[in-house]
Amino acid sequence: MMSTTTPMSQAVADAMYERDHVAHALAIKIEQVGLGSATVSMVVRRDMVNGHDICHGGYMALLCDSAFAYACNSYNQVTVASGFSIELLAPAKLGDTLVAVAVEQSLRGRSGVYDVKLTNQNGDVIALFRGKSARIQGEVVKQ
Repeated sequence: MMSTTTPMSQAVADAMYERDHVAHALAIKIEQVGLGSATVSMVVRRDMVNGHDICHGGYMALLCDSAFAYACNSYNQVTVASGFSIELLAPAKLGDTLVAVAVEQSLRGRSGVYDVKLTNQNGDVIALFRGKSARIQGEVVKQ
């Protein structure tokens, strides 16, 4: 279940997005952000399709990693990935709208675990991603 957007989680997402050149270049959209959760989307473009005429897996991982980043930074404490894994379950095709939904599974001390489900516009599961986070010093939005 997604958590409710808070003013701080939205401010953090807005600040991160403003500085995220990759998100702008790929036209990634933040659909929702809450404490420990985030939903982002992206349309598969021609320049994202590989030699098999399907979306390159790296772009799918990147979208999941973006949702993970917004979810784990939503508490306004600078948090980075310490690792992730992804299972690519089905191809994404040119023109597909991919939606990555990140949900916090565990947050203890400075470490967190987040699961991300990647689906297409039909709700078909395309990939499952698990990210591990590490909190470092600082705040995303200075208070």
